[in-house]
Amino acid sequence: MYFVYSLLLTLGFLVLIPRFLFDALRHGKYVAGFGERLGSVTPLPAKTRAVVWIHCVSVGESQAARPLVSEIRKRFPNHTLVISTTTLTGQKLAREIFKTEAARVFYFPFDWAWTVRRTLKAIRPDLVLIMETEIWPRFFRECQLRGVQLAIVNGRLSSQSFRRYMWIRGFLKRVLRGLTLAVMQTKTDAERIIGLGLDPRRAFVSGSMKFDAGKMRGSDSFRAEFCERFNISGSTPWLIAASTHAPEEILILDALALVSRRDLRVILAPRHPERFGEVA
Repeated sequence: MYFVYSLLLTLGFLVLIPRFLFDALRHGKYVAGFGERLGSVTPLPAKTRAVVWIHCVSVGESQAARPLVSEIRKRFPNHTLVISTTTLTGQKLAREIFKTEAARVFYFPFDWAWTVRRTLKAIRPDLVLIMETEIWPRFFRECQLRGVQLAIVNGRLSSQSFRRYMWIRGFLKRVLRGLTLAVMQTKTDAERIIGLGLDPRRAFVSGSMKFDAGKMRGSDSFRAEFCERFNISGSTPWLIAASTHAPEEILILDALALVSRRDLRVILAPRHPERFGEVA
């Protein structure tokens, strides 16, 4: 099954090369950190301390990881902490907010055996924490073979993802053997990952860590600058449409045409930066 998975991953990558090239040329996506995605990560110095690797897919996961990183630094000050991301925007944010806490911030490897092994050899983690729910079969297997403890934290599993995963439940049950524990956001999320084959004794419920993130450093000055620039007072009602996709912005603007309050200020924040110009 792992061979079949790797074969399908390779075929999918080859089929999508034209799309990758288009996005790279037009938006600069996938170009940054391509070497790191292939496992070419700068090795950590000779290991003298335990290494904790936290993987944050993008911006939301990086934000949610802030209280976790803070607590790890507080309770285990002698551990080495590294952060990985998948997206360019997540990488930029992680480099900014974890620049004093993390020894490395790098891109997560493609899920082939050789790329994963190269990265694990460079980082040599004792523990890997996956934010939200990223199930990478080859990565999970290589961690298990090396005795690396692996956990999902702040995990969530939508009904749609759960239905898709159920088609390969037999394979996923084997993959999830490499998972030490899964700390999920809700009881339903925990039940779903148990339904995929995780040992119930390894599933826990914590609530969402995003509610623990609090304010970012420097957010007060940004707020003051923002309000001054757009003449927003404390009593001004705001509507924030965050992480939008097409055609959601059009639906929002059409709905606003029906609203009588003219003092309502609207902020549209598209999920993908390359759509900023289009939405504007």
